[in-house]
Amino acid sequence: MNSLKIESFQGIDMIYNIKNQNTSALDWSNENKEEVKAILEKTGILLIRGFKNINENDFGTILSLLFGGELIDYTFRSTPRTELQNKIYTATEYHQTEWIPQHNENAYSNKWPSRIGFLCKTKAEKRGNTPISDSRIAYNEIPVEIRDEFEKKNIMYVRNYSNIDLSWEEVFQTKNKTEVESYCRANNIAVDWTPNGLRTKQINKSTLIHPVTKDKLWFNQAHLFHVSNLDNELREDLIEILGENNLPRNTYFGDGTPIDPEVLDVIREVYNKTKISFDWQENDLLLLDNMLYTHGREPFEGSRKVLVGMAKEYSLPFN
Repeated sequence: MNSLKIESFQGIDMIYNIKNQNTSALDWSNENKEEVKAILEKTGILLIRGFKNINENDFGTILSLLFGGELIDYTFRSTPRTELQNKIYTATEYHQTEWIPQHNENAYSNKWPSRIGFLCKTKAEKRGNTPISDSRIAYNEIPVEIRDEFEKKNIMYVRNYSNIDLSWEEVFQTKNKTEVESYCRANNIAVDWTPNGLRTKQINKSTLIHPVTKDKLWFNQAHLFHVSNLDNELREDLIEILGENNLPRNTYFGDGTPIDPEVLDVIREVYNKTKISFDWQENDLLLLDNMLYTHGREPFEGSRKVLVGMAKEYSLPFN
């Protein structure tokens, strides 16, 4: 097997440039799948660039080959996306002026994809990058006293489903309340049908040990779900209209006590300080170990089309 020569970017070995741009992405993936899987096991990241064209219809097959497993559905959703075909989705469909903070996909749940892949089909006219950051570095950079409190108390994610955010029908991909309740029972999620609709609560860990590398990881979305993630005016309006108990989403410590927004600002600053951002090129293929690396999205101008697929579901029962 020929060794792929990986180039460094901002101190991370992560880029492989295709030598022959006329090479079929599907054929290349089939020929190099074992080496790519080994790279992801070792480093957790690979940006493959230089393909002349990656057929969107082949994207799912390419990911399955390079990840070594069938793609999985986007379940227990937290952001709007469109399924294009066969478990391939659009990237999060938030307005182009919005930042999407660094996060590990589905880290608010007790099961998540251990692999996630992105395909850039249309590069934005300005910005629109997908920054990444290392969950190991985040763990080590967050002050010990903050880490200790989160590890001791865990995190409670509270969601109220309405037309302000995602409806429960979209989140659970069903209109059947019994199916929602069954899913929640199976995944340790508390359900409460309120006069306003559905409220769920779930307690999860804040850190993990990677199953392969054995590194300690900062792995949660406390900073993203917390009401302090909203801009001041929107946050104040929502609290005034809905009351804190009925906010679309919020986080607390696992014992129900509030999380100090200033503590979450420290975590956000760690992500901002440690993230790296590369300029997308069309037909770039970014592969990530979703536990080792976070991703986000910069605001952008113009059209932007990035596709996403996930594989190799991993779960860790909550104790």
